[in-house]
Amino acid sequence: MIEQMFGNLNTYIDESDNNSVGTSGGNEQYLKEEMCRNVVSIVNEFDNITAKELNEMKDEVKSIKGSITSSIHKCTSLHNDLSHFHEFVQKIGDNKELCLIASIKCKHIIQQALTLLGKSGKVFNVQSITKHNVSIPSDKDVCNINGICVLPDGQVLVVDWNNQNVKLLNQQYQVVSHWDVNARPLDICLITPSEVAVAVNNGNIHEVQFITVNQGNLVSGRKFQLQHECIYITHHQGNLFVTSDQELYKYSLNGKLICRLYQDRSGDWTVYKCAVSPTGDRLYITCDWPHKLLTLARDGTLLATYSDPALEYPRGIHVTPAGQVLVCGWQSFTVLQVGWEGKSKLATLGTEEDGVGYPRSVCYSSTTSSIIVGQWGDNIRVFRVE
Repeated sequence: MIEQMFGNLNTYIDESDNNSVGTSGGNEQYLKEEMCRNVVSIVNEFDNITAKELNEMKDEVKSIKGSITSSIHKCTSLHNDLSHFHEFVQKIGDNKELCLIASIKCKHIIQQALTLLGKSGKVFNVQSITKHNVSIPSDKDVCNINGICVLPDGQVLVVDWNNQNVKLLNQQYQVVSHWDVNARPLDICLITPSEVAVAVNNGNIHEVQFITVNQGNLVSGRKFQLQHECIYITHHQGNLFVTSDQELYKYSLNGKLICRLYQDRSGDWTVYKCAVSPTGDRLYITCDWPHKLLTLARDGTLLATYSDPALEYPRGIHVTPAGQVLVCGWQSFTVLQVGWEGKSKLATLGTEEDGVGYPRSVCYSSTTSSIIVGQWGDNIRVFRVE
């Protein structure tokens, strides 16, 4: 509704006519009903969860409820502000000075709204680039950083596929601890402020392993087995999204398969790595062959396909808390920012000249305002951005 109103306002400003385009109460009611249906669906799933797990989730549910309530209030406030401008612009006529003022104010409100909805249009600007060695004495091979995840306190966890371990880096990107994996670790994602899930896949081993960070140490916890390849993994509001080379699956945190969201059996590595928008309404998939970025709706419907010579063998992908989409091309040695719609490139953030070499993973740290790039080699690259 906000995006539609923005288009209506631009039409008034450009043409200074008196066309009336309103926002119906029916649409608002539909959004409320859709939210209610989603909440009811979530509550119904609780029937299959044990009392112990419910107790563990209680605090998180309270936090989510508060966040939803806060978001509703903010969206309502922004909608009201835009409604006032909508009425005001209709009365301006051909007064170009007032049109300009209204345009500036509207764009500011629109940017606030898009950021709130996880659809930020802000383009990153790289300020500096540094490299940091993440090898340790026990490594038997050159590092291959296949996955990255940032903890809320600024510590970083990296998955080293070649050396079969997970490494904990402090805020200066120095290795302070590591955990050896019994098979090839491929990816990692944040579950809680101190717990992560690791995708492990090698031979007949296809599992999700949970690890807790406790006072600088990595402690292995529960795990569950999958009946298919476990290539890459990401988490959003209690759901795990797992790729298996040709499919994208949705799981609960206790290992229950919810559904298969997407499938492409036209070749190998057609469903490589996955990321989820902050609001959960979009899923992004990198496709190794043919080289492309896919954007899906929350139900798995294909919304957009994007190809770019700079995305030769797209591998790592990440969505920031503000909705910016980062993706890297493995053989093109690039890190790009693309639009949240998944249809266009917004900026080239890193290239081979910046030290990017066979990038495999990318992640954004809100704590340090940095983009961390994992690649083939002992050094990760850290791009300080604003």
